[in-house]
Amino acid sequence: MAERIRDAIAKARAARMGQGGPDPRPLNAAPQAMTLRAGPAGAAWAALSPLEPSPVSLRTKRVVAREGGAEAGPFDMLRTKILQQMRTNGWTRLAITSPSAGCGKSTIALNLAFSLARQEEIYPILLEADLRRPSLAKLLDIETGPQVSEVFAGRAEFSDHALRVGPNLALGLNTKPVARPAELIQSKTSGEALKRIEAIYRPDLIIFDTAPVLVSDDTLALAAHVDCVLIIAATEETTIKEIDICERELAERTNVMGVVVNKFRFSGPEYGYGYGYGYGEEHAG
Repeated sequence: MAERIRDAIAKARAARMGQGGPDPRPLNAAPQAMTLRAGPAGAAWAALSPLEPSPVSLRTKRVVAREGGAEAGPFDMLRTKILQQMRTNGWTRLAITSPSAGCGKSTIALNLAFSLARQEEIYPILLEADLRRPSLAKLLDIETGPQVSEVFAGRAEFSDHALRVGPNLALGLNTKPVARPAELIQSKTSGEALKRIEAIYRPDLIIFDTAPVLVSDDTLALAAHVDCVLIIAATEETTIKEIDICERELAERTNVMGVVVNKFRFSGPEYGYGYGYGYGEEHAG
């Protein structure tokens, strides 16, 4: 199934190029180096409220990249490819989305954030941008409290709602849905909030867990705020047509980094990989 999705994506891209359509992965301007936080930025990170998720709970929800090891291997590979491409192109904002619900995008986003944070010199921020059906807080067993939408609306500072896992991973979560999320995402206050977060915390990259593209216009609205997007597809659930539509819509607005095939049963005991929660094929390039 993963091979068929890969081949179909390649053919669809080639067909669009032959029709004079836009390259789904245009390059941005000259690369820029990623800098480490120091001074006031370091103090800002240290001041964030700490969170220590339950390792047992994380594993039951297929979040396996916090501690590393063989099961985190697929996410570490994805981390390396993403870092290489983002550094090459000078990108710092990555959206993770899917064509429809149930593809596992939030689980992948959280695993990716934990994988990145295991590199001590990297300071990532993961933001909940699926404001209709937020799920990151549930994955972390947080029922009430953080509401990063208040930061987007300009009514609060990031430090008021952010949580820090370890010394170098910050989470902006929502525990309740938000009315009219597309309007909030497109608002001037959201853009200003993101710029302020970057100015104060100087993250190496910001990851946005966004709404499914074919469910609402929320992610299309967010595309104006990000440098690139990664599409998550579910084996035997997501159709080739859905992937193609999703990629077409996003490619008109931002850089499409690639497609990750999730829920892919990978038989590779010699590498110690598990199955059913990792990635199958990653087509960033």
